[in-house]
Amino acid sequence: MRPSKARDGLALCLGVVLLCSLVQAVGAAKGDVLIFPGLGEILRALWDMLGDAKTWKMIGVTMRHVVTAMLISAAGGVMLGLAMGLSRFVRQMMKPVMALLRTIPMIVLIVVVMVLTSYDRVPVVASVLVLIPMIAEATSEGCQRIDRELLDVYRINSGLNLRVLWRVHLPLMSGYLSQAWVNASGMAVKLAVSAEYLVQTKNSLGKVINSEFYFGDFQDVYAYALIMILLVLLLSELPLAIIRRLQK
Repeated sequence: MRPSKARDGLALCLGVVLLCSLVQAVGAAKGDVLIFPGLGEILRALWDMLGDAKTWKMIGVTMRHVVTAMLISAAGGVMLGLAMGLSRFVRQMMKPVMALLRTIPMIVLIVVVMVLTSYDRVPVVASVLVLIPMIAEATSEGCQRIDRELLDVYRINSGLNLRVLWRVHLPLMSGYLSQAWVNASGMAVKLAVSAEYLVQTKNSLGKVINSEFYFGDFQDVYAYALIMILLVLLLSELPLAIIRRLQK
């Protein structure tokens, strides 16, 4: 293992320890073991969940919502972002829409989507409406930041077309796109679980968290929160690691 990867792994482990320490500190300060159970109790609950097939079924349902929303948002956000980055007119026209979707409270957006579509589509639709502006604005910014001298090279032999966008623009915007993907991954999990919580999607993490909270099983609530953190890390880092490996 290379030193940089070893340091990254160590930093991640220390981050987990820090998070667990904060939970313990808050629990000790509050003095309420019902709402803030001990770390050992949370980890035991997590271990039991991971050994239960029902947990994996719920993870599968939620991840299906998250991955579907991410794929739709990535495709739509990149295309819209390229249009915004290449055209000032499109950028100015989309500003009000981007501002609305970026600032509208999440609960309001989910309720509106619940009214407009069937409940089984709410986790995906609500997530897409929030994620597309995030990815589109990052793509637009990356497109505008490309060195104009580099773009002049392809203009000598070719006009702007899909091949140029794929071979020139997207690689030069990779840093912006990677950061947008990481940010959108965490937001996608939060949005999907929140929507599942509100619409009570069957066999989902959102529904089970609602049930555990209702019955006061807070150690299970925190254990599911740890599962969500692991899902975010998997969703944000695995695709980027695969892309980096393919580029070598």
